[in-house]
Formats: sequence, C-alpha cells, structure tokens
Amino acid sequence: MARVTIAHIAERLGVSKASVSYALNGQPGVSEATRQKVVAMAAELGWHPSFSARALSRSRADAIGMVLRRDPTLLGTEPYYMRLLEGVEDVLSDAGQSLLLRMVGTTPGRDTAVYERWAGEGRVDGVIVLDRAIDDPRPELLTRLGLPFVLHGVLPGNEGGAERIEDQHRDAQLLVTHLFELGHRHIAHVTGPLALAHEVDRRDAVAQECAARGIEVDFAEADYTFDTAHARVAELLGSGIRRPTALVFSNDVMAVAGLRALADADAREISLVSWDDSMLCQFSYPTVTALERYPDRAGRRSAAMLLELLDGRKWSTAAPTPSTLVVRESSRPARP
Repeated sequence: MARVTIAHIAERLGVSKASVSYALNGQPGVSEATRQKVVAMAAELGWHPSFSARALSRSRADAIGMVLRRDPTLLGTEPYYMRLLEGVEDVLSDAGQSLLLRMVGTTPGRDTAVYERWAGEGRVDGVIVLDRAIDDPRPELLTRLGLPFVLHGVLPGNEGGAERIEDQHRDAQLLVTHLFELGHRHIAHVTGPLALAHEVDRRDAVAQECAARGIEVDFAEADYTFDTAHARVAELLGSGIRRPTALVFSNDVMAVAGLRALADADAREISLVSWDDSMLCQFSYPTVTALERYPDRAGRRSAAMLLELLDGRKWSTAAPTPSTLVVRESSRPARP
C-alpha cells in the first residue's frame, strides 16, 4: 500500500497542502476547526510523518549512536548490555528517536573510525560512549568532530565527564561486608580489563574495604569472558599459595565460569559473588549472590542526558538507583 502523504490528506479535505502542514505541525495559519479535521483525517488514513523530511527540516538526524567495543559473537552472552540497551531504546522510542548501534570488536581504532564516519555523514545527532578507558581518547575526538556525547555512568564536566555517577565504592562495600560477615578473611577478585576506568575503581575500592577489615585479597585480571575467567580461577586454585575462601567476579558471565572452575577443582566450599546480576545468576547451580545494579535504568539515564544535551536543556536526570545485594546459594560461611 502506498504511503499516505500530506497531499492525500489535502485532496480528501479540499484544502491546501500548506494548511495540512500547519495543522499537523501545530503552527498558526489555520482555524481550530480545520486543524481538528486534518488531525482526524490523518488518523483515519494512517498518516505518519516522513522521517527524512522531518530530519531535513530540523537539520537533525533524529538518531543517536552507540559503538560497543565487543566481539559481536559474544554480545549475546552479556546480559548487562541487553538490559542497558532496553533502557536506552525505551527513552528513544518515547522521544521518536532511533538508535544506531555498531559492534566493532576489540581492534584498536575501529571505534574511532565509526565516530569519524558518523560525524562526516551526519548520521547521528550525538553518541553514548560506553566503557570509559584510562586516558580515553574518545572525548577529545568527539569534541573535535563536534559530535555531542555523554559518557555512560559519568556526569558531564569540563573535560567531557569528570564525576562518576555509579558508586563503585558502595558496591565494593556491600560485597566485602557480606563476605566478612560470613567469616571470610582471604578473598580473590577476578576483575575485568584494568584498562577500563570503572574496573580500576572497583579494584581500588575492594582493596580499601578489605584493608579496613583485615582481609587478605588477591587480584586476577580477566576480560569478561567465560574461558578467561575459568582459567584465572584454575590458576588461583592451583598456584600453590593458600586458597582464598571466597571469590568476587566483575560480571555474571565470569561468575558462572567460576562455578564451573570450582566444580572442576572439587572446591565447591568456596563462596562466590558477582558484581552483576542476571538470569545467569538466578538459574545457575548453585544460584549466585550478585549486585542488582539496574542497567536498564542506567541506560534510560544516559539516553535522557544525551537528549537533554541535544535540546540545550539543563540536566534534570534522576540520580542512579543504589545497587542491591541479592543473596543466594553461592554465599557460604568460611570454613575454619
């Protein structure tokens, strides 16, 4: 069926196309009676505004972009991103905006090439930047390209984002206090890549909380994947040093890998907690104690912040919801 246009509505009502345009766009130039007739006829015919025409008239693409530095084949195993994208899409859908998503893998420079192409072609009005790195070059690049951006999890500052919204220290406190109360005095934290700013924040917060309670802590760096986390736990258990009595993982996928590694080593008595909660933690065996960090709400917040920035409005986005520790079967008292 042919797309209904303004011309079709004008012909049916016997008015000019200009009158129809004024009525549908809420502009002066037509009577209220005519406006109501036009709106009713548009609804009857199933008319929708032309995306390209609207974008052209506003000099906007009506789309925002996100570039994920993840292997596309692994994205489906990370529930965090699925929930985050759910929140982003929720806000954009209500605002009549589109999301342009690219997954570029971990090869350096591929993400910057996407940003440069988007800016040159005018494909997006702004971007949400994920996984802020130590000495991240993207804020400077995006500023030079004139592409508005929001760093996910960071409040905008003079240098593109200086104040982290999520309270990594409070999250670390929840996890470490929980393990301390179960009697654990030697734990290991399997981190994500320490090139990422939030992983460094987490490591430092865990170290500080453990020092305050007299807990010995070991660290092992992984990359959020199942295989690498499994290997790190195997190394920790087989290193010849005194075994930790509890493990902390920086995401749910690695926590499930930790369960497998503990089972393989016949070390099921070791307690285990995850920094991310998901269905993986809820339906694993045993079920995994985890932090519910509400990534869908975080996605809504970042999308709302970017739309506010694009509209020239002051920040009115609500503060993040504090994480909640969900205690499950993987929390066990330390053995004497």
